[in-house]
Amino acid sequence: MVSQNAFDYTLRWWPDQKPEFLSLTPGGPKVRYLRAGQGPALVLLHSIRTQLDLFQRVIPKLTDHFTVYAFDYPGFGWSEIVPGADYREPAMREHVVNFIERLDLRDVTLAGESMGATLALTTAAVLGDRVKQVVAFNPYDYFPGVERANLLASFIIKNVRAPLIGPIFATMESRASLAGILKGGFHDPRSLPPDFIDELVKGGKRPGYSNVARAVYKGLASYVAARSYYARIDVPVTLVYGYHDWSRPAEREANRAQIKHAKMIVLKDARHIVSLERPEEFARILIETLSTARSAA
Repeated sequence: MVSQNAFDYTLRWWPDQKPEFLSLTPGGPKVRYLRAGQGPALVLLHSIRTQLDLFQRVIPKLTDHFTVYAFDYPGFGWSEIVPGADYREPAMREHVVNFIERLDLRDVTLAGESMGATLALTTAAVLGDRVKQVVAFNPYDYFPGVERANLLASFIIKNVRAPLIGPIFATMESRASLAGILKGGFHDPRSLPPDFIDELVKGGKRPGYSNVARAVYKGLASYVAARSYYARIDVPVTLVYGYHDWSRPAEREANRAQIKHAKMIVLKDARHIVSLERPEEFARILIETLSTARSAA
């Protein structure tokens, strides 16, 4: 039975439609997803240690232009946790591919943030003509990843990844530690909604979640290696970086150089989590890319 917790928070900011559950393959896993709006398909892919509610300030601005789909990756948010599952990039990319194919979505705009941005790029490389364009906000494809957020993040994530003490540290997440890490993703930490932290903490208390968190943080190398797929992308790509993002300017330029049809936008007064810090800009960029794609058609 699905817990009411899977619906309560999302219905607070989007009361028009209750999230649903979908099996990505005949044998699972089941993922929670939200569908809203009308128009061309837009799939939003969330960041590390979050869930579809990351886009709570963006989705309402997009529903007059797109049919928006957002889902919790397996193991994240309120989607099914499968013991021993793989959380490296190839497995996570396969979940995104399965989601799009399961719903038979076509001419899709893929937009992601952080880990979701990297998955949007690699998914576009393998999905062919189902994807129309990609908008990638602050791709997560460099070492040491989230450890650049702040000293607290560096200390905690290093220990979560550690061989012997890692499993213990992964179970010790608190509201204060999670908020401290997440605030490292904002140029202005006041942009982080306190009730969103509470929601993430609630989901993080599910049995087995600490194993998911540790596996995700240990899988960073696979997201760095996934940059090898970028040269295979054959649709327009918009790379969007917060000026204060964790990535370095040289890393951003390397991504732009590797992607054939890429342009880059840098947003002032933004860091890593643009969807919550600069939702107006996030939505504006997506709407403008749709308009550009239509003009080119």
